[in-house]
Amino acid sequence: MAIPTDTSDTSRKSARRGTDDPPEAQRVASEFPEAQAAVAGALVPLEPAAPLLQTPYVQAPLSLAQVAWLMHPQELGERLARWYADLWRLQWYGWQRMIGLPNDDPVRPNPADERFADPAWSDTPGWDLIKEWYLTFSRNAKDMIRDTPGLSDRDRRRAAFWCRQWLDAVAPTNYLWTNPVALRRAMETGGGSLAAGYRNFLADLEAGDLRMSDPADFTVGEDLATTPGAVVLRNRLLEVIHYAPTRPQVHAEPVVIITPWINKFYVLDLTPKKSLIGFLLGQGLDVFITSWKNPGADLRELRIDDYLLEGIQVAIDAARQMTGANQVHAVGYCIGGTALAMYLAWANRHFAPAVVPVADWTLFTTLVDFAQPGDIEVFIDEASVAYLCAQMQRTGYLDGREMAAAFRLLRSNGLIWHYVVHGWLYGEKPPPFDVLYWNMDTTRMPHVMHAWYLTELYLHNRLIQPGALTVAGESLDLGAITQPLYAVAAADDHIAPWEQAFRTVNLVPGDKRFVLSSAGHILGILNPPVAPPKRRYRADAAQCPDRPQVWKGRTPERVGSWWEDWMAWLKPRAGAMVKARPVSTPAFPALAPAPGTYVREH
Repeated sequence: MAIPTDTSDTSRKSARRGTDDPPEAQRVASEFPEAQAAVAGALVPLEPAAPLLQTPYVQAPLSLAQVAWLMHPQELGERLARWYADLWRLQWYGWQRMIGLPNDDPVRPNPADERFADPAWSDTPGWDLIKEWYLTFSRNAKDMIRDTPGLSDRDRRRAAFWCRQWLDAVAPTNYLWTNPVALRRAMETGGGSLAAGYRNFLADLEAGDLRMSDPADFTVGEDLATTPGAVVLRNRLLEVIHYAPTRPQVHAEPVVIITPWINKFYVLDLTPKKSLIGFLLGQGLDVFITSWKNPGADLRELRIDDYLLEGIQVAIDAARQMTGANQVHAVGYCIGGTALAMYLAWANRHFAPAVVPVADWTLFTTLVDFAQPGDIEVFIDEASVAYLCAQMQRTGYLDGREMAAAFRLLRSNGLIWHYVVHGWLYGEKPPPFDVLYWNMDTTRMPHVMHAWYLTELYLHNRLIQPGALTVAGESLDLGAITQPLYAVAAADDHIAPWEQAFRTVNLVPGDKRFVLSSAGHILGILNPPVAPPKRRYRADAAQCPDRPQVWKGRTPERVGSWWEDWMAWLKPRAGAMVKARPVSTPAFPALAPAPGTYVREH
C-alpha cells in the first residue's frame, strides 16, 4: 500500500532545535489551554486516516476479544486475579517509594522505549508512580489480548494492534501536565517552549498532517536527487531518466531500476553519500530509472496492464535502444519489485526464450506472496478493502496522505506520538532529515489499478497461483521465470517481512542468491559501504526447497554493505566494458534534466 519510513530511531537522534519566546507564553496559555491541545493532538496526526478508524472494522476485533473473555469465565477470573496481584504489588511499591525505601520497579520499560528515558521518571517518586501505573496497566491489557481464549490468530493480532494504538495514545508522556520534561522545559524557557509548540501545532494543522520534516529544509533537484542525468522518454505514466556516466567506460548491458509508484523514486538518490544511483555509476554501470507520474482523477482508469506495458516495458525498450543491448539487468524495489515479477512472468510467456529482454533481476524488499504481509495485515480484509475501493471510486484515486497516516499507525510511538511530544510539548522544530522529507512527499494511487492491487494481491494472494491472473493478455505463472535472481530483504522490515520475502525463492526456478540485510525497509537498502561499517548482512545461494530460518542458520553474518556482494554478482553478468554513452541521443533527446518534472508534482 505505501512505503513508510523505518527510521523513527534515527530521527530521534537527529539534531533538535527549540525556540525561546517567553513574551507569548501567557497569551498562548489563555488562548489554547492544554486540555484543548490534548484533544486536538489526538485528532490531527490521524486526521487523514480518520474515516477508516471510524469503521466498524476497527472496533470488531476488540469486541470479539471482549465477548471471548465473557464466554470463558474461569479463564477470565484467573486473569483478573493476576491483574489484581500486579496492582497490589504496585501499591506496595508506591508506599515504599513514598517513605524513601529502595525497591525494584515492578515493570521496567522496554530498553527500546525512549518515552521514559529522562531521569525524572525514575528519580522523582510521583513521576515514577505515574510511569509504573501506566506500564502495569499496559502490560496486563496487552497480555489479556494475547491470551484471549477462543480467538483466531488473525483477530488476535488485530485486537492487539488497536489495543496498542489506544495505549500509545493515552501514555502520560503525550500530555503536558503528565510529562515532567515538558513542564521543566516550559519553566526553563519562561513558557517559550509552549509558545513554540503552539506555533508548531498551528503549522501542522495548516498542513493537515503531522510534519516529520519541514518542507522548507530540502528542495528536490537542489539538495536531493542531484545526480546528473536527463529525462529521455516521457509518457502519460512515467519519465525514464538516463544518468550521465561517471567513468570513461561502462558495462555494455544497462541496469533498469523499476521504482515504486508509492512515494517517489529519489529515495535511491537522496544525497551523494547515500545514493545507490551514484554508487552504480561509480561501478561502471549504465543506469536508467523510472519516475512515475503522480496521478490525478483524470488517470483513474489506469490498470496494472498499463503499468507493465506503458511503464516497465517502455523503460526496458528505451534502455535497450539507447545502448544497443539485447537485454537489460532489471531491479525492482518494493511494489516496483512485485510489478517486475509480474512483468517477467508475462515476458516469459510473451517472448520466445531467446529474446526475453531481461537477463537477470534483482529485488529489494519485495513480496510476491502476500499470505503474511506483516503489520499491514491489520488493514486488509473484505470490509476495509471495500471501504477503500468505494472511496477511490468517488475521488478517482487514493490520496498518499491517507496511506501514510495508516502506515504511521504501525509504528505510532515513533512516527506519531514522538513528533507530537517533541513538536507540540517541547517546542522543537521538525529535524532536517532527508529520509523523513522523502517519506512525506507522498503520491496518489489511481482507482482501478490500486483496487486491483489490493484485491488480487493483498486480499486474495493470486499472484502465487499459476494462471489465476491474466495481465496484458498473458496468464501469469511465477514458475515460468527462469532468469537468475538476486533478492534482498531486511531483518527489521515491517512492510515486507523478510521470511515472507524469502518465499520468492520457493516460487521461481532460476538460480537465486538471497541477502538478509540489517535495519528496515528503507535503511536496509540505503546501505553504502562506509568505514567503519554500520550494517551487517547474510548472503548465500538459495534453492526452492529452502526455508527462511534454515537458510539463515547456515549463512554466516558479515560486517559491511551488501552492495559490494551485489556488484560481485551483477558486474560479471553485465557484459564487456565499452565506451561510455552520451546521456541523450537524437532518437532519445533530453526532455528535462534529472530528476525530471514528474517527481516535482504534488
